[in-house]
Amino acid sequence: MSEMEALARSFEEHRSHLRAVAYRMLGSIGESEDAVQEAWLRLSRSDTTAVDNLGGWLTTVVGRICLDMLRSRTTRREEPLHGEDGLVRLPDPVVTGLAGIDPENEVLVADSVGIALLVVLETLSPAERLAFVLHDLFAVPFDEIAPVLGRTAASTRQLASRARRRVGGAAPAQDADRERTRGIVDAFLAASRGGDLGALLDLLDPEVVARSDGGTLRPSLVRRGARDVASQAIMFARFAQAAQPVLINGFPGVLSRSSDGSPLSLMAFTVRGGRIAALDILTDPDRLAALTAGTLPD
Repeated sequence: MSEMEALARSFEEHRSHLRAVAYRMLGSIGESEDAVQEAWLRLSRSDTTAVDNLGGWLTTVVGRICLDMLRSRTTRREEPLHGEDGLVRLPDPVVTGLAGIDPENEVLVADSVGIALLVVLETLSPAERLAFVLHDLFAVPFDEIAPVLGRTAASTRQLASRARRRVGGAAPAQDADRERTRGIVDAFLAASRGGDLGALLDLLDPEVVARSDGGTLRPSLVRRGARDVASQAIMFARFAQAAQPVLINGFPGVLSRSSDGSPLSLMAFTVRGGRIAALDILTDPDRLAALTAGTLPD
């Protein structure tokens, strides 16, 4: 085996981990793959004879690549800011059938990385996101993150602490009981179909937030509060008529299809304390087709 072949084999052993890092940094499956591929290119051009921990080295390399991508994204302003004029762009969900997440994506959504958490990560600055993701989610020491940011370890620690407070306040952990969550999702769909406002109010957290991303062709919506969200759910009950149970980032969700079988909407539920605390709905036809292609039965 040549030296390059050995290096490629070592890189493949870390690929799943690197995809997980990039996905949490970027919230985009396609961009995550690009970041990992760029990491391979940098590895193949680097002298790593003095590197004792290749996995740690690659993690910081992917972090640096993602940081540059986030800064470039912010500079181009290619995506709307959350909450600005009601515009929303949801992160890419990982959609699978009820049989469970395939091994390739299992690491990608491990540790309860739901859509609600990714939405909050989108509100952080690139530097805050890097410090939080690498340290809090992947246990990278601050003295290894600091050079990537061009900061001291103490300053990097402060960034992570600030990000941690924002994440903890806006995206607490979801209920772990997936069977119970599926029951709550099913009850929500039944109440929406039946126009049962009272039942919906019982299922929704009083401070629930519903976000809808329709892409460039459909308007985005942000609704807050149980009554407003419940009324909206009744108005759009047609999405619940042809609902297919799926897993979204490992949690119970719903894919609705049109009469011709094409994906119509994807609904991710965040259930906390037995009530729906967040509802994230993707209705962008292009992204839906790309995200569900080959991952679900027709």
